[in-house]
Amino acid sequence: MYHIISIRDFERSDLDHLLDRAQEFDTGNYRPGLLDDKLLALLFFEPSTRTRMSFAAAMGRLGGKSISVDSVEASSIVKGETLADTIRVISSYVDAVVLRHPKEGAARLASEFTSVPVINAGDGAGQHPSQTLLDLYTIRQSMPIDGIDVGLLGDLRYGRTAHSLALALSLYDVTLHTVAPGGLEMPANITLELRERGMEVIEHPSVEEAIRELDVLYVTRIQRERFPDSASYYDVASSYRITTDLLDDVKERLMILHPLPRAGEIDPAVDCTPYARYFEQARNGVPVRMALLHEVMK
Repeated sequence: MYHIISIRDFERSDLDHLLDRAQEFDTGNYRPGLLDDKLLALLFFEPSTRTRMSFAAAMGRLGGKSISVDSVEASSIVKGETLADTIRVISSYVDAVVLRHPKEGAARLASEFTSVPVINAGDGAGQHPSQTLLDLYTIRQSMPIDGIDVGLLGDLRYGRTAHSLALALSLYDVTLHTVAPGGLEMPANITLELRERGMEVIEHPSVEEAIRELDVLYVTRIQRERFPDSASYYDVASSYRITTDLLDDVKERLMILHPLPRAGEIDPAVDCTPYARYFEQARNGVPVRMALLHEVMK
């Protein structure tokens, strides 16, 4: 059974294969109705717009159908049911499960109790592998991944998208630059793992110092839902902002990515520049997730 739980489970060849398949789906180079007899469960115990809807859209474009639970309040978890029991039951109804959960490790746990493939759609501050694949796909549309400089900006402590992307990029010849507010730096164990994989990781005190070196700037929001209290959140919520003034003299091919939603960290005026690629990035969620769904249910 083929689960999609963590980028750590992938080799570079696996990522390249999925990116190639996503390109085929993106260009319409596939047979309609590939999953027309399949049913997908979308279990989202945290809020989501793009991930949930793009998985549903991807399933529909492949000819399949989906059913969903959109909150803890709408499930038997509020009655005391364990995640293991929920997964045991739901997996008997469908051909695959997409799970988003606030607890790190939830998707791995679910994979131990399911009779069908599980795709991790985000587990707390852990991993978000399908987001990483669409991030890589967006980069690859404009430039080879090997040989580039990528900057990660924002909440690198709790940001599962940043964790997954950094680990994926370590499989390529990429120099990683990190910029984070105090207390939200990349966890030391992940930085150590990246360096043990042979990746050069450069920490910067400000985005101004790093931005002219970058081919890709990956911006993340400060995640209020990960903070233990409101005071801690507000201390850092407005500590950085990408503006058009900041983009003077950057590389011509610089692309600015963001997993969205944004919460003030990118000025809307940046949307009109050639560097803004985050809405294209969101659109790429459909072909990439088509590739993932076909891979686990074919």
